[in-house]
Amino acid sequence: MEARTTTLPRQLLVTVDGNTNIANVTRAIRMLRGVTDIKTAKRKPRLYDPETGEYLNNKTMKAIEDVRSGKDQGTTYESFEEFKKAMSAL
Repeated sequence: MEARTTTLPRQLLVTVDGNTNIANVTRAIRMLRGVTDIKTAKRKPRLYDPETGEYLNNKTMKAIEDVRSGKDQGTTYESFEEFKKAMSAL
């Protein structure tokens, strides 16, 4: 009787263009031999700055999400002079 060795499953991460139909890609990958499971990752949306052409960093995104969700009330100022004074103190 031959001893069978078991191998650990390997993972392959596939990134596709945002306009790609995920269902079609999933269907095609399932046809490949050896595929045991397919999961679709859910990404949080990122804000894009059209002036710089870059996405906002994680710290900025967290600050925005905290204010939107009500975890942080943000900072408000009574007047522009108050704002200017606070920014000068930094």
